[in-house]
Amino acid sequence: MGNAKSSAISKEILEDLKLNTKFTENELCQWYENFQKQCPTGRISPEEFETIYARFFPDSEAKSYAQHVFRSFDTNEDGTLDFKEYIIALHMTSSGKTTRKLEWAFSLFDVDKNGYITKTEVEVICQAIFKLIPKEDLPKLPADENTPEKRANKLWGYFEKPDNDRLAEGEFIKGVTENENAMRLIHYEPIKH
Repeated sequence: MGNAKSSAISKEILEDLKLNTKFTENELCQWYENFQKQCPTGRISPEEFETIYARFFPDSEAKSYAQHVFRSFDTNEDGTLDFKEYIIALHMTSSGKTTRKLEWAFSLFDVDKNGYITKTEVEVICQAIFKLIPKEDLPKLPADENTPEKRANKLWGYFEKPDNDRLAEGEFIKGVTENENAMRLIHYEPIKH
């Protein structure tokens, strides 16, 4: 076998990703080829991830958001993303309202990875989300969410918790599922023109 295998994606990773994402086998093989070219080591560093992520947001400052996304997908905490972590990251940040997506959102907001979200952590992520919003869209935001602080206050309000309390994952998912607005506030969606 030798090096032959490294150029093709392994069957089990392929099956796993087909099952857990909306990508087709062709797309995944294509992604993998590109991944091999961009990352010959098979690992993406935070810097490389920021560069890739920035391409999705050409009009904004995606760096701090990308860092949080990276942290939330580096599940084995080795400071890099492998192909599977990378594809799941792309899939989660671009696909619909599934429980898995909300579980991911929880880990995005759980900045210190202690299993709970505080209002301060919500503010940190709202700051990062704000940097993704193109400057010309800021004036179009509703008055009660046109600063990171207001967005964080509004979002935290849906969980009906005092400011110094904390949220467990189940509470977070329930609060977001029951409030269409909370769902919208936990991530950045470009304004439809």
